[in-house]
Amino acid sequence: MPSSTGPSQRQLRVGEQVRHALSEVLQRGEVNDPQLASAVISVTEVRMSTDLKVATAYVSPLGAGDKDEVVTALNRNARFIRGKVTPSLRQMKYMPELRFRIDTSFENFEKIDRLLKSPEVSRDLEEGDDNGE
Repeated sequence: MPSSTGPSQRQLRVGEQVRHALSEVLQRGEVNDPQLASAVISVTEVRMSTDLKVATAYVSPLGAGDKDEVVTALNRNARFIRGKVTPSLRQMKYMPELRFRIDTSFENFEKIDRLLKSPEVSRDLEEGDDNGE
């Protein structure tokens, strides 16, 4: 049997359930923390550990001054948030420990997009077209 390097179907399914539950809790504004009051927080992805006991949530705080402060506030309130998502995840044997991280994928996409639109890359692409590629 070939070994898989990516997450299992179960990890993906549970991660999506946790993402949905977290999004609902954060959207309702149930966490009383001044750092979180002014921010709209988008939960872009949740990655589950192989034993499903740790959920790492990647978030994009919108409208927040310092994104790191928002993530610090989320991690500070992780146990409270865990208690709030528990009713939505009753089917799970263990409630996962929540960890929050900044989602940098959008920034990476923008960086790649800027690079692709740079004059140097455009010039190289045009030269490739001229050579019949």
